[in-house]
Amino acid sequence: MIPGADLSRRLLALCLHLCGNAADAEDALQETLLALHLRRFRGQSSFDTFAYRVALRISLRIKSQRRLGESATQEQAGSGAGPIEAAAEAKKVLQAMARLPAEQRAVLSLFAIDGLKHREIADVLGVPEGTVWSRLHAARKRLQLELG
Repeated sequence: MIPGADLSRRLLALCLHLCGNAADAEDALQETLLALHLRRFRGQSSFDTFAYRVALRISLRIKSQRRLGESATQEQAGSGAGPIEAAAEAKKVLQAMARLPAEQRAVLSLFAIDGLKHREIADVLGVPEGTVWSRLHAARKRLQLELG
């Protein structure tokens, strides 16, 4: 089963936030789509949850394979330009998110950007719901510190 355009956009956004740059995110999305096509969905969760889990694992693998010292500039996904100040602030937030540990970045991205509920995030990550709450809390605190 291949996801529709809406799910593909959400998966790309997740890959972008986890990988840190557009080139790696696009690679992760392509690999995710291929994996979704080749793997057998068993129906143990929703297809979206399954797709997020595959994208998450592939994105984290690609991120970990990036050579140390390689620049990890993050581009803002989406179209349209806003005021210069808003774009600068968004860039600061994305850069601060890129400095979060992978598990915190994943939870924050799934919650704040993709709008998943805590239970859905727990299903995607394969962790208890309480872990999602604590990671989200820690991510918010660290992001606040990063932004000053």
